[in-house]
Amino acid sequence: MVIGDILLPAHVVVGLRCSDRAQLISELSSIASKTVALSQGLLSGRLLERERLGSTGVGDGVAIPHARFEKLAQPFALFARLQQPIDFDAIDGKTVDLVFLLLLPAASSREQLPLLASVARHLRQQAIARELRAAADASTAFQVLTRA
Repeated sequence: MVIGDILLPAHVVVGLRCSDRAQLISELSSIASKTVALSQGLLSGRLLERERLGSTGVGDGVAIPHARFEKLAQPFALFARLQQPIDFDAIDGKTVDLVFLLLLPAASSREQLPLLASVARHLRQQAIARELRAAADASTAFQVLTRA
């Protein structure tokens, strides 16, 4: 499974304004809830619960908030480039401006861990991160994210 298998052009946001991690999770959950038919409260609650276990800020300005949901049949992805970087308690201490939300089915799947690792590797490539930060719009960012 690759990013293009789970990310739709409509699920790419460029210039999202958030002041902190909780607000970001709330905003992303609100957007996702319109597609996955799960409540914004359930999504944000589970994502924040996951963040309490340890930050999903993977370094180099990238965060991959993720959580599992019983009523989700397939993975859902949402990418956001923030207008201003925020503190995300990332492993390298750097602020975050590239965020890839992953909502995953609760059922164990061999594809889920490799998918998470693939997203992290992809977004942490300096050339890709640079292109995402320079993308003029969501369409361009989508093309960068889904280019093989």
